[in-house]
Amino acid sequence: MAACAAFVLGLSKAGFKGLGFLVVTLLALAYEAKSSTGILLPIINMADFFAIYYYRNDVRWKTIKQLLPWMMIGVIVGVFVGDAISLIVFKKLMAGIILISAIMMIIFDRIKSEQIPDNAVFSITMGMGAGFATMIGNLAGAFANLYFLALRFPKKKFIGTAAYLFFFINVFKLPFHIWVWHTISWRSISETIFLYPITIIGFYVGLKLIKYLSNDQFKKYIIAITIIGAIIIFIK
Repeated sequence: MAACAAFVLGLSKAGFKGLGFLVVTLLALAYEAKSSTGILLPIINMADFFAIYYYRNDVRWKTIKQLLPWMMIGVIVGVFVGDAISLIVFKKLMAGIILISAIMMIIFDRIKSEQIPDNAVFSITMGMGAGFATMIGNLAGAFANLYFLALRFPKKKFIGTAAYLFFFINVFKLPFHIWVWHTISWRSISETIFLYPITIIGFYVGLKLIKYLSNDQFKKYIIAITIIGAIIIFIK
C-alpha cells in the first residue's frame, strides 16, 4: 500500500492534481491516520523539489503572494484542531473538506462566469481553507484546485503555481509535525526511505502522461477526481 501511495504521489507532483486523497487513503491503510500525515510529508518535500525545478517557468507569483500568508494561518489553526480531535473525527473532517470543495468546483464550472473572483475575500477563504486542510491531512489540493480553476488557469500555469505554493507551505509544516504532533522522526523516515525512489519514478511517468491532457480535459479530470476522493475517504 505504501509503495502504491508513493508512486501516486509522484504522479500528483508531475501534474495529476487531486490524487492526494488516494495517497492519503493508501497510507492510512498501511499506518494510523494521523501518523500517516507525518510519514507522507518528508516524501512530499522531496517530490516538491522535482516539481518546482521542472515547472520553474510556469509560475504566477502574484497568486502565491495572495494565498501563502493565509495558508500559513490555516496551518496553525489546523495544528491545534488536529491535536484536539479524535482519529475518527479527523478522518471525517478530511472527507468533508474535500467534498465541499468538489461541490464548489462544480458550481464554478457550471456558472462559467467571466467575472473572475480575484479578490481579497476569495483569496483569504481559499488560503485559510487550504492551510487548514493541508495540516489536517495533506489535502489542501481541493481548495487550491478550486481557486486555480476559478482564475481560469491554463494547465501548465495551474501545475507550476501549485508546485511552488505547496513547496513553501510544506516546508512551513515540518516543525509542527516534528515538535508538536511528533509524527516525524528519524525512525519514521528510516522506515519509509524506500518510498523515495518510487515517488521519483511516479513523477517521471506523470510528466509523460500529463502532456496528453488538454486544458479542458485537465479541468474535468480535476473535478471528477476530487469528488471520488471525498467519497472514498468518507466511507473508508
